This record gives sequence, C-alpha cells and structure tokens, in this order.
Amino acid sequence: MTLLALGINHKTAPVALRERVAFGPDILDNALDSLLSQPSVHSGVVLSTCNRTELYLSVDEQHDIQQQLIEWLCNYHHLDETEVLNSLYWHQNNAAVSHLMRVASGLDSLVLGEPQILGQVKKAYAESQRGHVINGELERMFQKTFSVAKRVRTETEIGSSAVSVAFAACTLARQIFESLKKVTVLLVGAGETIELVARHLREHQVKRLMITNRTRERAQRLAEEVNAEVIDFGSLPEHIASADIIISSTASPLPVIGKGMVESALKQRRHQPMLIVDIAVPRDVEPEVGKLDSAYLYTVDDLQAIIQHNMAQREAAAVEAETIVVQESGEFMAWLQAQNAVDVIRDYRHQAEDIREELMQRALSALSQGQDPQKVMQEMAHKLTNRLIHSPTKSLQQAAREGDAERLQILRDSLGLS
Repeated sequence: MTLLALGINHKTAPVALRERVAFGPDILDNALDSLLSQPSVHSGVVLSTCNRTELYLSVDEQHDIQQQLIEWLCNYHHLDETEVLNSLYWHQNNAAVSHLMRVASGLDSLVLGEPQILGQVKKAYAESQRGHVINGELERMFQKTFSVAKRVRTETEIGSSAVSVAFAACTLARQIFESLKKVTVLLVGAGETIELVARHLREHQVKRLMITNRTRERAQRLAEEVNAEVIDFGSLPEHIASADIIISSTASPLPVIGKGMVESALKQRRHQPMLIVDIAVPRDVEPEVGKLDSAYLYTVDDLQAIIQHNMAQREAAAVEAETIVVQESGEFMAWLQAQNAVDVIRDYRHQAEDIREELMQRALSALSQGQDPQKVMQEMAHKLTNRLIHSPTKSLQQAAREGDAERLQILRDSLGLS
C-alpha cells in the first residue's frame, strides 16, 4: 500500500486554473465516488480551498498510478492535461505525510502560519469520511497530522503574531486596553477588512460593538452576524464620544472623521483615551487627529510595520515547526513500516499453523486406524520440518546461485543462523 498526495496550489497555479480544478460541496460526494472507483485506489480525502486542491490517497503501488490519477482529475473537470500538468505536484509516502503535516500546520499557506487551514483540513477529512470508508493507513495519517498541527501551534509562535491588517488592528487594541470585554468599539465601513475585524472582536467579547456604513443594509447584515448595533452614517459625530476604539475602513475619497469631530468627542469623554485605527487608503481620518492629547491614531502604514515585524517572528517559528514535522513524519513512517512487518509476521504464522493443523489431522487419522504411534509421530515431525524449511531453503539457494551476499546474510539472520 502506498500513500500519495496529488494537487495544485497558489504557488503552482493562478486562481483561474485553481477555480476550474476545485471540488465544491455540491460535487464532492460524486467526485469521491468516482475517485474511489478507480483501479488501485483504496481510499481518499479531497481537500479543496480557494488556495489549493489536493487528493490524499491510499493506493496499490504500480508504475502508472500517477498517470491514471492525472487523467481522472482532468476528465472529471473536462480539462486538457496540458493545461494542468505543469501546475501539479506529486508526493509519495514520507513526502506525502510531510506535505499534509506542513499544510495543516500553516507552513504551506499563502499567509505563513494562518490558523484557518487546520479547520479546513479537518472538514475535508470529515466530509470525505461521510459515506466512504477511509482505510487504516490514511486515517492514521490524518489523525497524526491533527496532533502534529496542534503541537506546532502549542510549541512554536507561528500563529501568535498578527500578519493581516484586520488581525493587527485587533491586536493593537488588545495591547492598549487591558481587556476588550470592558470597551465599546465603533466600526466605520462594512467591507471585507471590517468584516474580519468584526469577527475578531466578537471572539474577544467586546462590551459593545457598533457599526456604521453609508449603505445601511450592508452594515445590518454584518451586525446580525456579529451581534452588533447599527448606527446611521449621518449620526457618526454623535456616537464617536461613546467609543473607546474606532476602526475605520471605507472607500471614501475624503476623510470621514475630522479633527474637530474627535476634539469634541474627547471633551465629552473628559479626555479618556481613545484609540483610532485608520486602515483605509485614502485615509478616513484627518492626520491632525494624531496631534490631539488622549487620541492615539494609527494608520495602515503603522500596522504594516507591525505586520512585517510579526512576519519575521513567524518565519523564525517556522524553522522550529519544520523540525517538528520532520521528526513526526519520520515517526509515522516508522510506525507504518512496522505495521507492514506485523502483516508479514501474521501471514507467516498463519501459514505455519495451517501446515501444522494439516499434518496433525493426518497423524490423528493414522493413529485412529491403528498405525504404530512412534512411526506416525516420526513421519509427522519429518514432514513438518520439510514443509517449514522448504521456502527458506529455496531462497537461500537462489541467493547463493546469484552471488547475492547481502540477501544471503539477511536470510541467515532471519533464520537465526550464526
């Protein structure tokens, strides 16, 4: 049995091709049925995200299995082989195990160390398992991978530092305020970045979350998702004073938060500190706001400096994580090879027991017919010895004829010969 990984990702293929090779939830079950019906394929898991599509398989080892699987992938998606061949990568056994562990640990992600990929791998495993049997080797590989990814997260700093603008904004807020559970946050805008910020803040259980946007309907949809309240964009100046943190990201060509607006809010707050994070380009907040006492203004450039510093920390942590993957994948392959030995030992014992049972029944039959017991026992012992040493003897003779000293020594050691 051989473990394989076949796929494409953001490093090898543009998004236009990745979209055409993806397996959406509506076709996944059908695709798995088709994949598992291929000759030599015993079980499989399909991982398909916006950045990668990968097949993890347990197959019979044969010389043309790679070509078979490439043909299946292209036929299923109605693609010409030439369109995808240069974008595909192929890993076998230890390399396949290492690759899966690196993927699940965030070492192969577009954003190094991003945590979402582990959940995506777990979901892919669960969905591939539903209605399909995943054999022991592949199942063990995924279970081992989950524990390795957890170990990487626990023992290294690969996921602890902010490397996205949204995450960096929330991290900055957490550094300035002791606990976000006691603060009120105002989000200005409802685009993708603000959506990510809102989700991060929800996880940290902010005391109060307000959202405003020029298009109220969009703000309303996001507010319902993160349990926030919506305020009218036109009433923004009236609500700034109640916000301890303001995070703004709109598409406005001109600032939407001016110095006078913030100055008035600070007076109402009796100059309690206010954190303002402007992650818009062009800027949403007038630069002069940063000169006000008790107003701490950070722009997207400030966040980029934080992100670059944190990315360097992640890269250092990735070296530690790679060491863990090498160690753990080696241990898994050692276990897998030991399992193969267990199968061989079990088969050998069964064979010996079948021979013993056959000759014992013959001997009992001879005894029941009144034959001389001593003669019967001698004949059984003689036949048992001959049957048991027949195959090893042939192997020894063949190794000697071929002058294969290494094989001859292995056979001698396995038979306990000095």
